[in-house]
Amino acid sequence: MFIMPTKFANQDTLCHLESDYNNGAHEAVLQHLIATNDERTQSYGDDRFSEHARQLIREACEAPDAQIWFLAGGTQTNATIIDCALQPYEGVLCPETAHINVHEAGAVEFTGHKVIALPSHKGKLDVGDLQAWLSAYFADETAEHMVRPGMVYLTFPTELGTLYTANELRSLRDVCQEYGLLLYIDGARLAYGLAASKDVTLPMLARLSDIFYIGGTKCGALCGEAVVFPGGNAPGHMLSRIKRHGALLAKSRVVGVQFEALFQPAGDTSLYLSIGRHAVSLAMRLRRLFVEQMGYRPFIDSPTNQQFYVIPNDDLGLLRRHIGFEVWCPVDRGHTACRFVTSWATSEGEIEELERKALNP
Repeated sequence: MFIMPTKFANQDTLCHLESDYNNGAHEAVLQHLIATNDERTQSYGDDRFSEHARQLIREACEAPDAQIWFLAGGTQTNATIIDCALQPYEGVLCPETAHINVHEAGAVEFTGHKVIALPSHKGKLDVGDLQAWLSAYFADETAEHMVRPGMVYLTFPTELGTLYTANELRSLRDVCQEYGLLLYIDGARLAYGLAASKDVTLPMLARLSDIFYIGGTKCGALCGEAVVFPGGNAPGHMLSRIKRHGALLAKSRVVGVQFEALFQPAGDTSLYLSIGRHAVSLAMRLRRLFVEQMGYRPFIDSPTNQQFYVIPNDDLGLLRRHIGFEVWCPVDRGHTACRFVTSWATSEGEIEELERKALNP
């Protein structure tokens, strides 16, 4: 599971499913950037676009007191916010498959905070494992000589495309409150998680977490993440803290404008939520092609835009001719687990052409 994925694509690839950040930005986001380009504004997030985007996000989260900051990317956000929220002697608990533990090059630990990895259950942290670890830690008479836990880190959806249910999140939140820990949710792919979830909504995440971020980079923006402190209880002097980490954007409006476009209401939804639904719908179409028509079995049963399948090694060459994808890890001598990722940029036409080519090679 921890083998670095290998991307496969070529110039003749019909459908690029390597990742959900291999395109530019949604057309509506680009149009809004162009339309507002000539206006002079304040810097460092004090512009009217960023403030309007914050208000739209507060309304979408039903969190009128939320404090919101715009940062450039996911790893930068995780390292900065975890360091700002924790005391110097505290660490962060997470499942062993978590992004901060596997694919961020030790960015969080570079700030001085230990990442404490617990067992991963298809990408998720189990409340029983968390309770047991915390109970043992606080019962240990030598606990003061250890890294003190200060936060639990989750992703929604997880690195394996799986989702926490509302009850699972409530249970994890209860344990965090019992032991005085912060609950931080990484929402790099939040649009796709919300689209696939049966019972988790944006307002619910805002009620259950102390901090979370709304991913833009993977969800229709050129770049940018919106960090939300739902209760308005961010550490003091956050602008200074963010700047100290080299994470303060002078042209913060560039991200603010994009989130203004993503969260502008459109009927009973927003572009952000419709982007998620589009990608998940095409992911389910891809599932039908691979499972029902081509006979591949899921490696992980994911309801989101990340799809994992066990592919016979003899079929890899055929797939590489048509699809950009990631080889995830070997399953046995004759099969390999591969990841296929739809996004806001994946089109109906791409999937249709893929269906034709894959079924009629």
